Amino acid sequence: MRFFDPRHVALTVAAVFIVWPATASAQSDAAQVAVEVEEWTVPWPESRPRDPYVAPDGRIWFVGQRSDYAAVFDPATETFERFDLGAGTGPHNLIVADDGRVWFTGNAASHIGILDPETGFIERIRMPNRAARDPHTLVFGKPGTIWFTVQGGNFVGRLDMENHAVDLVQVPTPNARPYGIAVDSDDRPWFAEFAGGKIGTVDPTTLELTEYPVPASDGRPRRIQVDEHGDIWYVDYSRGELGRMTPDGEFEAWDAPAADASRPYALGIDDLDRLWYVETGPSPNRLVGFDPEVARTISVTPIPSGGGAVRHMTFDPENGALWFGTDANTLARVRVPPATPTS
Repeated sequence: MRFFDPRHVALTVAAVFIVWPATASAQSDAAQVAVEVEEWTVPWPESRPRDPYVAPDGRIWFVGQRSDYAAVFDPATETFERFDLGAGTGPHNLIVADDGRVWFTGNAASHIGILDPETGFIERIRMPNRAARDPHTLVFGKPGTIWFTVQGGNFVGRLDMENHAVDLVQVPTPNARPYGIAVDSDDRPWFAEFAGGKIGTVDPTTLELTEYPVPASDGRPRRIQVDEHGDIWYVDYSRGELGRMTPDGEFEAWDAPAADASRPYALGIDDLDRLWYVETGPSPNRLVGFDPEVARTISVTPIPSGGGAVRHMTFDPENGALWFGTDANTLARVRVPPATPTS
């Protein structure tokens, strides 16, 4: 592990940008939400910091995909600490349990790892099927359970955190590339089939998998969230849309501000069920806010570092903040407002 003094951390703060509604039909005088993007330069160059997660102690964990590490950032002291995971791990994603242990995907090494930050010890859980070569994104299910996607291997998996048993469910659509995943209040995982053009789900009791094709044949859903009503939200990377699907398979979609040039990628949801996503097509990348209550875009903010690509984000309800990593080698925080203004 390595420690870094806050004097070695560069901090940049974005100006506030208040901009346009998402579609031509939206009212031109619609009130906008002002947000501020703070970014800290990660002290390991070109390491692709990504997929941050807010730990129970309030610190922010993330992986360095290109440099085979997990790291933790303390917002109070603005310091970073690094844990090397081993050459060739290719970590893609992590989540942090209540006991402080860090669970991560060894995307390039066919395993899910468990890091004990107190000792630095790493335990690796190998996939029971060699075809499940690239565990992708992890999410907690009911206590003691983790659900995850296996992108190239074309599986959705469930992991028992106590005995490390792994169930793998094959996605029936060939080369579907299961990607983002979220779990609803009934412990049912929902996942995006990036190349399959579908939203999938698995029955947690029977492990039966069901797929719902998105309406457009060229649709490419990438990241996914579930709101408090049980509706499934996703970003469509190829079409430049934010989509919503009800649990019974009804779809609706809204154009992103940059439309088909948007390339929306990371997707988050706050405690008011507002959706936040990043347009990676424009340069600089832009953070977009959308409020389902008024069915319109409420904020568009350029990312000061440029972003390069923002691949995943998480919401910290304790502090009302979104966190994400960028390909510009920064870790970013966005404090969202407690309410959406009316026009």
